[in-house]
This record gives sequence, C-alpha cells and structure tokens, in this order.
Amino acid sequence: MSTSPSAVRAEILRYAAFTTDPDGGNPAGVVLDASGLDDAAMLAVAAEVGYSETAFLTAPPEPGEERAWTVRYFSPKAEVPFCGHATIATAVALAERLGPGPLTFHTPAGRVPVEVGGDPDGGLSATLTSVEPYVAEIGGPEVARALDALRWKAGDLDPALPPRIAFAGARHLVLAAATRARLADLDYDFDRLLGFMTEHDLTTVQLVWRESADTFHVRDPFPVGGVVEDPATGAAAAAFGAYLRDLGQVSPDAVLTLHQGEDMGRPGTLRVELRPGDPRIRVSGTAVRIRD
Repeated sequence: MSTSPSAVRAEILRYAAFTTDPDGGNPAGVVLDASGLDDAAMLAVAAEVGYSETAFLTAPPEPGEERAWTVRYFSPKAEVPFCGHATIATAVALAERLGPGPLTFHTPAGRVPVEVGGDPDGGLSATLTSVEPYVAEIGGPEVARALDALRWKAGDLDPALPPRIAFAGARHLVLAAATRARLADLDYDFDRLLGFMTEHDLTTVQLVWRESADTFHVRDPFPVGGVVEDPATGAAAAAFGAYLRDLGQVSPDAVLTLHQGEDMGRPGTLRVELRPGDPRIRVSGTAVRIRD
C-alpha cells in the first residue's frame, strides 16, 4: 500500500468480519487511535485502505467512561453513519488487547453497545445491539426505478416479502428475490443505482432470498461507498431483522442466519436476533486479523 502523510500518522489494522477465514467475510480497516486525524485525513486513510469501510476511534463523549469510544466510519468515498461489520471487527480488535466483555461505541447513528466473548472455534465473537430501527413503505414508481437500475423485472421479486425501506443505524432498501438464481446474477447499472440511492439516502440495497423460515442469502450493492458490492453487511442485517418483524414474518424471539459473500468468493455468516419487548436488533459474528 502506498503511504501518504495521513496514513503515516495512523496505525491501520485489518480484520475480516463475520468469518474465521481472513479471505472470507467482509474486510474492515480499524484505526484504534484516530485522535490526530481530521475528517479529510480519515477519508484519505479509508480510500488508501480500499475496503468498504474503515472505523476510526477517539475518546468517548463523556470523559472517564470505561471501555467506551467515539467511533466514525468512512468508506473510500464518504462517511457513513453506521457500519456493522467494522463494528464487529473493531470490537474483536479491542477485545484482543483489553480482554472480552462489554464495550460501548458512540457512533453518528447513536449509542451502540457491543458484547465480546469467546467463540466455539477458539476465536472471539462480538454482538452489537442496534439503535432503535424503523421500517417505511416505498412507492411503486420508486421501486420500479430501483429495479430498472438493477436490471431486474417486477416478476423477479418474492411477493411474500414486499419492498421496504429499513433502518437500524443506516437506511437500506430491502428487495426480496423470488429465486436463488436471480440473487446470484447481479449485474446492475452502477451510476443509475448510485443516483437513486443518493436521492433516497440509502447506504445499501439489501437483496435477499429466503431459503427457509429463518435462513436467508443476502447481497448488498454499495455504489454510494465506491464499492460494487459489500461482502457482509451488519447494518443491513440489523435493518433486515426489523423489516421481517414489521411484516410479521418471524416470531418475536426469532434467531436468523444470513449467508452473504458466497457469490463473491468471500463467504460470511451473520446471526440476527430479535427479543420480545426490545425494538433493537442484535447482530453477531466472528472476526479475524488480516496479516499484512
């Protein structure tokens, strides 16, 4: 990687999230001490790293708060309000240095508690608890525009899972494919989808296919971040959990398994948990260091 003054000032760690394989899941940059970086420098570092997001940590808003940080997330193109895979990666990086236990991340989207513990495979697993989500309808003409940019037809959609905007820290358009083959064939118009997503303040489009009642395959085009596709998307997974609950498609205490990245050659697994009486969504996964 080429170095610039911004990169020299920051120690950049690299982790793959939602996997135990450094070549799987979603890679994230992690800067544990970004106190010397301004916004332009953070964006420059994220662009140099080249992953869909890099997380930057500084002191918490309240001095003296234990095991707490202010966390910001930058794609190679812009800051995003929340990033799930970089949260999981950062939590594991911190736990490797400080030990497992509770962490608190103060993000642009709000306060995000994270719990890190041991994984049965011998590594570390982290669970984030989202900010309070919401789900909103989207009009037919707007859905048609999105489908046109994706080069999908209306008949490609699963009528049991209608299009919605879902939020759990960032906004995502959820579109459900009727078949696994439709999901696997992703060839969209980058510029047209970018324009649509920018207009609607979307972070990704969450494309899903339902394998069973609690198992889904997902893909996330991410042109607003300068990336064709995000390999494993924790923020979208949280939003999707809220979407399914809003539609009454899952039980109040459902535990879902999301498979993502298979069609990119970077398979990852995300666990999504709903709890009765708590609107927030929990997303869990492992993370592993990517060695330089």
